[in-house]
Amino acid sequence: MSATQTNVRHNWSKTEVQALFDLPFNDLMFQAQVVHREHFNPNEVQVSTLLSIKTGSCPEDCKYCPQSAHYNTGLEKQRLMEVEAVLNKAAEAKAKGSSRFCMGAAWKNPNKRDMPYVLDMVKGVRAMGLETCMTLGMLDEDQAGQLAEAGLDYYNHNLDTSPEFYEKIITTRTYGDRLDTLQNVRDSGMKICSGGIIGMGETQTDRIGLLTQLANLPVQPESVPLNMLIKVKGTPMENVEDLDHIDFVRCIAVARILMPKSHVRLSAGREGMSDEMQAMCFMAGANSIFYGECLLTTPNPETHKDMQLFKRLGLKPEQSIVANDDDGQADQLSKQIQKNDTQQPFFDATV
Repeated sequence: MSATQTNVRHNWSKTEVQALFDLPFNDLMFQAQVVHREHFNPNEVQVSTLLSIKTGSCPEDCKYCPQSAHYNTGLEKQRLMEVEAVLNKAAEAKAKGSSRFCMGAAWKNPNKRDMPYVLDMVKGVRAMGLETCMTLGMLDEDQAGQLAEAGLDYYNHNLDTSPEFYEKIITTRTYGDRLDTLQNVRDSGMKICSGGIIGMGETQTDRIGLLTQLANLPVQPESVPLNMLIKVKGTPMENVEDLDHIDFVRCIAVARILMPKSHVRLSAGREGMSDEMQAMCFMAGANSIFYGECLLTTPNPETHKDMQLFKRLGLKPEQSIVANDDDGQADQLSKQIQKNDTQQPFFDATV
């Protein structure tokens, strides 16, 4: 079959997706790169910053997550941040070149008491010219409508894995609950950020199931974050077998082919990736990253390392359509990349 799709499809079969995974690696990478170039500038990467606005004590039992109240990971619990503190963090992110500011709260779902503060955060961040994204757990129709009215651009709600493997990872909410939230978000007019986690002990069949589920949504997610599991001590996933990095790159490439117009985000797990692996992911069609030293509660590559990598690969940050300042966040990050490329060596060959 022809794997290169010029049009978005919503009827992918698992057999077709299996065939993509079975391609020789070079053939898969080539086809993913062809699709990528049809819809995106291959040398631009969308840059976001993610802030945990409420940390820990989550009632969900997601087996990979250090924020779950079910596991003792030593994570310090924090209440919902004040609006002003969040806006200060957003201003810092913009100054460092982010074009999208994402805010995450460890909730099963937001409660009525906290919604006014959350809405003020959205309005304040968007007034800075940044795209906005939030992940707050499950949303009903009314909550989704309130967030859309406040100006929230994206809502993140991951499917995590295949429907078949899901119950081995989470028992406190169903796969259907997640799909319902995605539908409520879509009905409100907001864009969707939805992906999953690779490396939780799932099989390739499960990875096929996840990507097929995402691709066959009525409207494909505008942003597809693919996370490489970060094994956190104290969670049931701390001793899971290490993921083959080539398998992760294959997932990126297949996601790019299945969802040609979506931004595919190289999300959690970059801290454990070599520069060479990240470069392969970009070649496979990843064109979005989180930028900054921390990803919610887990490490992320330091900003100067990202600047150096962008410089080495000839990448530049994608311009934000919301940016309304004279300099622009992307221009600012580009200048930082050029300015800092001699401050530290690319790698220490003596280590």
